[in-house]
Amino acid sequence: MRAIQITRLGGPETLTESEVPDPVPGPDEILVDVEAAGVNYADAERIAGTYLPPDLPFIPGSEVVGRTADGRRVMGLARQAYASKALIKVDDVVDLPEEAVAGEALALLIQGLTAWHLLGTSARVRKGESVVVNSAAGGVGHLAVQLARELGAGRVIATASTPEKLELALSLGADAAVDGSAEGYAERVIEANLGNRADVILDAVGGDVFDAALGAVAEFGRLISYGTASHKDPSPVDVGRLLETNVAVAGFWIRPLLARPGGYRAQLSELLELTGSGRIRPIAGREYALADAGRALGDVLARRTTGKVVLRP
Repeated sequence: MRAIQITRLGGPETLTESEVPDPVPGPDEILVDVEAAGVNYADAERIAGTYLPPDLPFIPGSEVVGRTADGRRVMGLARQAYASKALIKVDDVVDLPEEAVAGEALALLIQGLTAWHLLGTSARVRKGESVVVNSAAGGVGHLAVQLARELGAGRVIATASTPEKLELALSLGADAAVDGSAEGYAERVIEANLGNRADVILDAVGGDVFDAALGAVAEFGRLISYGTASHKDPSPVDVGRLLETNVAVAGFWIRPLLARPGGYRAQLSELLELTGSGRIRPIAGREYALADAGRALGDVLARRTTGKVVLRP
């Protein structure tokens, strides 16, 4: 089969197209012909060796839409997705309607499931609560804005870094959209929330933005961290400050949930139903040929893309 692999750690330039043997499914796996594979920022971290360093040679990628031998169109998390064939655990396979757009479906896998669990499992958003979504035009953020509405949030506030991204968040259903930079963050969020601190804030920026967000959380509110895109650690959290304000701070990582057999089928099926009915709108981005995987990943790293980027074998 054709595959993109690395033989040394580094950047997108290390990705090369190769002919390798077809993967052989184990008793709990199925082989699919890949229709589309998702490209993620985490793929770049893996090939660089900064996140779950791989054994070499290594074929990146973890999200696929594909066909089984009996013709079913399916999707799921796979080992070695940047290839013309991939393996999915039998317990994790989700059937995909023929009319579903591959890029939209792949946007629901890691990013959509992350948004679902951030709101429903970690923050436990209740009807009528206010929710702030930092980086609201991003892969997780644009879906969190829409899912917060589905869960009955009373007011959804988006933060982003450019006017275009703020407009996108508003078009997806945010009640207000404000600049997400750290200076003046709390004041802008409170003003956008009609003078009130927010019940829930979802943050993947970290650093100074996380520190600023603590000043915008309401009593008994929750600040959920799920990343540090700023590559800066926030200041140590003052437990005394949390006690005084009755604020909860929590962290979230999707990987342990995805590792459970069948751990995401129900939630992913629900997200696909919401998409099929038009209640949420995942954003599909650019499509690249498999041979252009290096360029695709480079564009993701340089933030030259919007929506879910996919490879087409």
